[in-house]
Amino acid sequence: MTIPDTRARNAPPVRPTRRVVAPEVRRRRRVQLTWALMVLNVMTFFPGAPHLLPIPGSLGKLIAQGALVGALVMVLTVNRPVRVRPSVYVVLLMTLAAEALLSSVHAEFLFGALFRAGRLFTFAFVLWLLTPWWTRRDLLLVRTHLMVLWAIVGSVVLGLLAAPGLALTEGRLGGTLWPIPPTQVGHYSAVAIGLTIVLWMSGLLRRGVALTSVLICVPVLLLTHTRTALVAMLAGVLIAGLSLFTARSRVRRSFAIGLVVFTLGALTVGSVVTTWLARGQDTAELGALTGRKAVWEAILAQPRSTLEILFGFGLSNKSFNGLPIDSNWLGTYYDVGLLGCALTVMLVLFVLTAALFRPQGPQRALALFLVAYCVVASFTESGLSEASPYLLDLTLAASLVYSTSTREGPR
Repeated sequence: MTIPDTRARNAPPVRPTRRVVAPEVRRRRRVQLTWALMVLNVMTFFPGAPHLLPIPGSLGKLIAQGALVGALVMVLTVNRPVRVRPSVYVVLLMTLAAEALLSSVHAEFLFGALFRAGRLFTFAFVLWLLTPWWTRRDLLLVRTHLMVLWAIVGSVVLGLLAAPGLALTEGRLGGTLWPIPPTQVGHYSAVAIGLTIVLWMSGLLRRGVALTSVLICVPVLLLTHTRTALVAMLAGVLIAGLSLFTARSRVRRSFAIGLVVFTLGALTVGSVVTTWLARGQDTAELGALTGRKAVWEAILAQPRSTLEILFGFGLSNKSFNGLPIDSNWLGTYYDVGLLGCALTVMLVLFVLTAALFRPQGPQRALALFLVAYCVVASFTESGLSEASPYLLDLTLAASLVYSTSTREGPR
């Protein structure tokens, strides 16, 4: 006689278990959130720019500036105990931040200068705390940066569809969900295009994703009428492509197709391109660089003491007599003097030299694209000596050329 087993009948019902997220996945997401907050911090809120959402100017600025505090808190939660990697780039960046802080002590507008200098120092400190993730083989920071850029460009496209008249104020596309000037929209779309192309040429991005990104970002870039971003992107992609030319057959095919398209375009739509580049300006305006030349001459002609020549007048909003400086080098000279210019040059040269001495591959190509883009754009845009999208791009390039002899960062 057998005894029936009643354990199965009396056992409590099995409840579905919640999906457990591995600790390394949580850390990776927090690193990505930290980088996204850094990008939000450099997306300056312009209350005077046309925008759809009724966001008060004070609230918008608080969100943008508070993102840096959020990034600092987030990176401290993931980098426990605090560990950093030695880096020449970080040392130069922290030195630049310290020099900016010292220069701002004697600034005419003391509070604003000290606030900008403190922001730069905190910005550099957060980037330093992210150094353990610089050497990941999956290019976590690059992919995160590209996804954030896609989100920004997507918000611009949504604003264009919702209110085309508002988005195309004065014939140039700007952000309306979050007020983004056309020059910044051009910068974000150009960097997204460049990173997409280089990742695809390196075989690290699927063709469908790359094609979608390019087909969306290129029209956005053209609608902004931002010549600097277009020229810088083309120069960066060309240099990055040449670094992969002998290693990738798809790069060689792309260059051949690009040469044919360029030749046909020059013969058929050359006048359209010329009109787009002129942007309705006459020869005199183009020769004066849209008013930039007069501002630059006034900065160089301004009388200064020896101390002001060396250390500048303290961090400003990159304007002179109410007009934008629109030059990284003259803006840096005005704010932090020749010493600040020298530190900025060393930052760029260090990343460029490190990229040239890296083995051929995706990291080198991506770094060369970002450095070339920043160098070309620096002549008519400012940002390499302050917390800005350009400094974030240059730091991203520095993460790609970090010494391969160092152990890979945490996952």
